[in-house]
Amino acid sequence: MAKHEEKFKSDLNKVHKWKQALHQVANLSGYHFKHGDGYEHKFIRNIVEEISRKIRRLPLFVARFPVGLDSLDSRVSKVISLLRMNSSDQVHMVGIHGVGGIGKTALACAVHNLIVDHFDGTCFLANVRENSKRHGLAYLQNILLSEILGKEEIKIVSVQQGTTQIQRRLCQKKVLLILDDVDDHKQLQAMAGKPNWFGLGSRVIITTRDTHLLKYHGVENTHEVEGLNEAESSQLLVKHAFKNGYVSSPSYADVLTRTITYASGLPLALEVIGSHLCGKKVEEWESALNKFERHLDDKIHEIFQVSFDALGKEEQSVFLDIACCFKGYKTKELTDILQAHYGSCMKYHIGVLVEKSLMKINQYDNNVTMHDLIESMGKEIALKESPEMPGKRSRLWFYEDIVKVLQDNLGTSTIEIIYLEFPVLEREGDEDSFEKEENKDVEVKWDGTAFKEMKNLKTLIIKNGCFSKCPKNLPNSLRVLEWWRYPSEWLPNDFQPKKLSILKLLNNLYLAHKLDSLSKMLISLKVLKFDYSDSLKKIPDVSNLQLLEEFSCVRCSNLVSVDSSVGFLPKLKILNAAFCFKLRSFPPVINLASLEELVLFGCSSLEKFPEILEEMENLKALYLWGTGIKDLPCSFCNLSRLRRLTLNANEMYRIPSVIGMMPRLFLCDIELGGNKGRVSGEQEEGLHGILTHSLPSADMRRLSITNSNLSDDFFPLAVAWFPNVISLVLGGNNFTVLPECIQQFRFLKELLVNDCKHLREIRGIPPNLEFFSAVNCKSLSERGTSVLLNQVSLLFNN
Repeated sequence: MAKHEEKFKSDLNKVHKWKQALHQVANLSGYHFKHGDGYEHKFIRNIVEEISRKIRRLPLFVARFPVGLDSLDSRVSKVISLLRMNSSDQVHMVGIHGVGGIGKTALACAVHNLIVDHFDGTCFLANVRENSKRHGLAYLQNILLSEILGKEEIKIVSVQQGTTQIQRRLCQKKVLLILDDVDDHKQLQAMAGKPNWFGLGSRVIITTRDTHLLKYHGVENTHEVEGLNEAESSQLLVKHAFKNGYVSSPSYADVLTRTITYASGLPLALEVIGSHLCGKKVEEWESALNKFERHLDDKIHEIFQVSFDALGKEEQSVFLDIACCFKGYKTKELTDILQAHYGSCMKYHIGVLVEKSLMKINQYDNNVTMHDLIESMGKEIALKESPEMPGKRSRLWFYEDIVKVLQDNLGTSTIEIIYLEFPVLEREGDEDSFEKEENKDVEVKWDGTAFKEMKNLKTLIIKNGCFSKCPKNLPNSLRVLEWWRYPSEWLPNDFQPKKLSILKLLNNLYLAHKLDSLSKMLISLKVLKFDYSDSLKKIPDVSNLQLLEEFSCVRCSNLVSVDSSVGFLPKLKILNAAFCFKLRSFPPVINLASLEELVLFGCSSLEKFPEILEEMENLKALYLWGTGIKDLPCSFCNLSRLRRLTLNANEMYRIPSVIGMMPRLFLCDIELGGNKGRVSGEQEEGLHGILTHSLPSADMRRLSITNSNLSDDFFPLAVAWFPNVISLVLGGNNFTVLPECIQQFRFLKELLVNDCKHLREIRGIPPNLEFFSAVNCKSLSERGTSVLLNQVSLLFNN
């Protein structure tokens, strides 16, 4: 094998396959005949029949170039692990799902070829969606039984008969059944209704674009097929585009990179484009790519269209909204906009699109994502409403079309959504980089009357650009209005925003000081944002906004006061005034029963936190980082269900004892900025108060108290009060010892004491600690760390 590896070093995957095959052969056991166990000729006949059956099983065609689908690939091994091939006492069903063209069928075929010899019978039912519509389910049931039983005379005349026959004839047989491209639960009911239809050890693999089908059928083990990575994409594209399997000239490098970017890991797109351009010159590649970027290839479009056609009318509309305008939005903001636009909650519709593999919600940042080619398909469908006249389309998103409609007054009552965002400017920096800047200075030269004929415009979002004149009309049908740098100090006189649910006038230069008169008309408003508006100096009386759920004035650098009416809005859930550095006057009393999140970090001029008039059970997160607040009032205990509290970089000089009244507190960050020059030990006074007046905080898991002059008295108090903490950050404090009592932190996994310059000795270590950091602890000696070193040694020895 070493010689083969040297000979085939450019294709080591081939050698790995040989090794795996030899390993499998070495593990094969023979047949042993014992005298007295029957006739020898029957024994031999059974061997011949079994070998013949396996020989007759031809491997399924996987793909012309099965990139990323060999037995060592993580996709294949992941599915095989879900099948639990070592378990023979149960029937397992596994779902393979993903967007059209991603390679679900090819993956199922690759898995089939690796495991097929473990079963008494096998059937691969291809194109279930298409064939069930064309021939009916009974036809597919007939194929299923014929292939598994090896008999051609089976005749199924009805679905009911077919289900009975499958249950009766396969319940004792160990089978491998693959149902490819399922799109209706009736198909699963007809061919694999329950696991007990098949013998023990059987496996059923289902490929589909619809994850809801799998959930509804009780298929718990599923695998989502991801796109090819860059290396795999390059390999597949080159194999299809160049007959000899390698790039014939370096001049193709740019077009190959462009193609890989365009395909975004979709094998179907790489195959289609590669085969179209096989043998073509670089100039032809560039021309074809220009065409593909304008219009999706018909074959790719047809694959995606199947998923779109399977949607209901409302789901289709929501899909087009997202594809054309809202890809990349946070899920909450998207649901808010769609609810305002349609007048009802669209969460179900979004869920359907996710289940149909038409979009995803990123689990890390909660952003809505969609494959670039699916987005292109959606935009092409929307363009077909009126290919030549943008003013007669329901959605406008391409900036050139929007500018034309506005400047030439081509608006009609067909338009329902306008989303205008001019592309970023790329300004050349050094030789290897480009600087991207927001395009704020593109001017739309119009007369301001273009919105007059847009009687059904519901959503108007303008992200950037300048307008030569202010709008003279805005349709009363508007439900969402977001306009960065709105070009006037007034909304049009004849505008009646009674239906307006979302108003965002960000980076506004004029309008904010007119809010008091404006609020009287905004009777349906739920979201109000004036972020980055330097003209905003005061939030006036907003008591008319009784339905308001979200109010934001982030980075309003000249905001000084917030009217007391803000503290009594019954529906308000989110109040965000972050980085309003001049804010000094905040409602002295608040009673916000619906409030879930209050953000005041960076309000360095704000010295008092308001009194809490009554219990606010819904408030879960309070951010007071970087404020001038010196203490928390006793009524703070009315925030009894608070989960997150940040008090970093504030002007407090001791730990507020009132946090002991927070039994649900999960995360707390404290940094006492007002303790400079104070004697170490005063800071624990608050903790003494906690222990005197309250019970231990059992829910606290993450506690950070940094640069707060904590002394050695802290640890006995902390052990008593925070017994279940798992992360403890105590950097920059004055304690000298980590005492033995910290071993009582039974759940502590992370302990950070960086920059504790007086720390000399470690006497105890929590029993389940996984991460410890004591960077820049200058007084800590080697002798002082002996307990820590012994603990580490014990962990390694165990």
